[in-house]
Amino acid sequence: MSTDQLAGRPTRRPRPSSPAAGTRGRPAGGRLSLRQRRAGAFYLFAGPWLLGFLALTAYPLGYALWLSFTNSDGLSPHVSFVGLANYREVFTDPDTMASLGRTGLFTAITVPLSIIGGLLLAVLVNQPIRARGLFRTLLYLPAVVPPVGAALTFKLIFDRDSGAVNGFLDLLHINGVPWLVDPYARWVLVALTMWAVGNVMIISLAGLQDIPKELHEAARVDGASPWQSFTRITLPLLSPVIFFQVVTGIIGALQSFAPLLIAINPTPAGVTSVPESNYFYMIDVFAQYFANGRYGYASAMLWVLFLVIILITFLLFRLSRGAVFYSVEPESAQTKRRTIGGA
Repeated sequence: MSTDQLAGRPTRRPRPSSPAAGTRGRPAGGRLSLRQRRAGAFYLFAGPWLLGFLALTAYPLGYALWLSFTNSDGLSPHVSFVGLANYREVFTDPDTMASLGRTGLFTAITVPLSIIGGLLLAVLVNQPIRARGLFRTLLYLPAVVPPVGAALTFKLIFDRDSGAVNGFLDLLHINGVPWLVDPYARWVLVALTMWAVGNVMIISLAGLQDIPKELHEAARVDGASPWQSFTRITLPLLSPVIFFQVVTGIIGALQSFAPLLIAINPTPAGVTSVPESNYFYMIDVFAQYFANGRYGYASAMLWVLFLVIILITFLLFRLSRGAVFYSVEPESAQTKRRTIGGA
């Protein structure tokens, strides 16, 4: 009998040796561990998306970047490397810079109007009125219409000879207006953009319904007017939603391509028939690709636009500090772990 048994202390029995003791992290019998099975399931489900991303996004981006340093015309197998010549031409070509300026002006007009109009509509349909569900549906319907169909519809509505707008003006004994040419074509495009403001309305409405009603009730008890309640409570709490709409609205407006469909002859050969006020940057890219066959130069134009969007987005995030109020502030640093008896 051992001394531990004589002293009344329990004895420890040796653990049986495991057959998989030498293979740490892998169960016996050659089976996969739980971590390996989860990784396999992840790649099984994410595999189709990863393949699509590599084939339809990563490869086209890389190929376009390579084309931007060449003089490729898309047809000839002989391609020469020209370095930064295409990028220098983008910044020195007056037509390209003018198209970028028109795109910037269009963005500066439509983005604020869309956000303000969508917010006003959201405030309206958020009121306890009858059939507000019907009003929400009717106001949102134009947003689900495809841009191609919406642009072609507006082209028919504002047609000089058979359009509904000039038909209504004839009833008022007013001469028809050539809406699809300068200087009116720009405002037709603005109207097309505002017609689909229901998308902004739905996002703003979701933000409004997320604001606690108790805050407005407390402000009303304290004697705040509706305008004070809107500017001191609603707008600050809605600032993350508005900031999101500003960023996505600018990105979408800079890539606007629908004006091409509001043209006399919307084909690659007749792309120059687009009114000058609506000859935007993406239309110029389309013309360089398919009308002029300058694949290298057009690819450089697209990468310049990509860099402009990245720069604008970065500046917006820097300027939003102190103006956007989040309900949960992002952690600036990891929370210090506390231990028992420690500080």
